[in-house]
Amino acid sequence: MTLNRRTFLLSASATAAGAVAATAHAAPSPSGGSGARPGNPIAVSTYSYWRYRADSKLTIEQCIRLAAEMGFDAVEILEIQMHRKDNAYLQLLKRQAFLAGMDLCGMSTHQHFVSPDAEDRRKNIEQTIASIELAYKLGIPTIRVNTGRWRTTESFDELMRNRGIEPPLPGYTDEDAFPWVIESLEKCLPTAEKCGVLLGLENHWGLGLTPEGVLRIVDAVDSPWLQVTMDTGNFLEDPYTRLEKIAPKTVFVQAKTYYGGGVWYTLEIDYDRVAAILRKHDYRGYVSLEFEGQEDPKTAVPKSLAVLRKAFARPPREG
Repeated sequence: MTLNRRTFLLSASATAAGAVAATAHAAPSPSGGSGARPGNPIAVSTYSYWRYRADSKLTIEQCIRLAAEMGFDAVEILEIQMHRKDNAYLQLLKRQAFLAGMDLCGMSTHQHFVSPDAEDRRKNIEQTIASIELAYKLGIPTIRVNTGRWRTTESFDELMRNRGIEPPLPGYTDEDAFPWVIESLEKCLPTAEKCGVLLGLENHWGLGLTPEGVLRIVDAVDSPWLQVTMDTGNFLEDPYTRLEKIAPKTVFVQAKTYYGGGVWYTLEIDYDRVAAILRKHDYRGYVSLEFEGQEDPKTAVPKSLAVLRKAFARPPREG
């Protein structure tokens, strides 16, 4: 009886293995049977549907629905766009994304560590820790963080007219600010590690205006839980050389497009070139669209998706 049972199981296993092999042979993968992914997954930031316009602040669930209809792989949430943060709402968003077959892949947050006021920095540390915990509840693996800026420029519009450059507070220099930012981020790391949420310091404004500033902070903190979020539209001069510098530590990419003319400025970004830079450094993660133009997102966002799909498709291996 034991022999017959063993013989039956071996025969069944061989038959199943043969069927699997035949199926695999008959239906090769889209990558030609190599098992390699066809390209980077493309996400969209909820910011793309809003862009801080008073008359177009959609809810996160509306953005998830639009992203699914347009064919994205994932959604990045802009935290300040959220109108609710209670647990019931967070679980509703997770359910909606899951049923749509999409990931919640990232969250953009805001903090200001460039301040000589220790109490001000403490409040921003607590705010960032709360953002990390919020991402954890949503199942989001990474958040965008900023250095903050001096806030000596009265408005963001004026800051953009000055190409992101602003003077320090009287009596201070950027050299005073780097230790504030480094210490503040270090205090966020225990929560990031506990929650499994990776912090990505963006090449934004303030001390993150240059690749050297971003890398100085990331290298000083020297933690696997603080790396880089690359924004393709935030280096206004010599962008490709600068993007190349931060590419080795990049864990998330925000890709700008400007159909209809930019809200603050317009850049002509060669995404084939950006994709080549990232492939050189074996970047396999998400590329998240941040549409920042004047055109209606209903037409501009799908056009942007097509551009990113084409650029970030993984080319076949050379024989």
